[in-house]
Amino acid sequence: MVDFTADTLLYFLDLFGTMAFAVTGAFKAIEKKADIVGIVILATITGIAGGTIRDVILGRFPPNSISDPYYITVTVITGIVIFLLYSRIQKHWNLFLKFDAIGLGVFTIIGATFAYHMFGLNFLAIAMAGMLTAVGGGILRDVFVNQVPIVFVKELYASASFAGVTIFYFLLVAGIELYLATIMGICITTILRLVAMKYNWNLPRAREKT
Repeated sequence: MVDFTADTLLYFLDLFGTMAFAVTGAFKAIEKKADIVGIVILATITGIAGGTIRDVILGRFPPNSISDPYYITVTVITGIVIFLLYSRIQKHWNLFLKFDAIGLGVFTIIGATFAYHMFGLNFLAIAMAGMLTAVGGGILRDVFVNQVPIVFVKELYASASFAGVTIFYFLLVAGIELYLATIMGICITTILRLVAMKYNWNLPRAREKT
């Protein structure tokens, strides 16, 4: 019963993360003056790319995004809803950033959980799967609209993902139940990203000669 509950929780969290990232893709497409088809396409790419890349690298065929129609359904519906409601929510740009932070947290730990199920307590596999899932969709989203990916320039983005994966790993090592470690990891990663945005926390950058 516990395994069923945990698997169900992970599934719905994965769908929720897909929706959260699809929102960011739809916002970005509208910002770039795309039509409804472009909005839906970018929402879909952003929502499923990270998980698809993860599944391919981990040798899971076909990827969830192909075998389960709910993933594409979620991204398409999300793109259409954002298109229809954009005139009411366009002033709330922080909504884009908050959904991006939520998507980062959810996808980081969901990806890490997939690797844990396949490889056990292998930190390298967990970290790689978690971070690829978290940043893959966002990188493609920004590349498709000809922008420098947010992961390279924004406050504690990939590093927030790595911190979340590390905490998740050590929670499992400490014997914490998987579902509880998952929830804690998602919350910590999301909160770290939100706090970094609020206080403009950045990693050191190279200084240009003046």
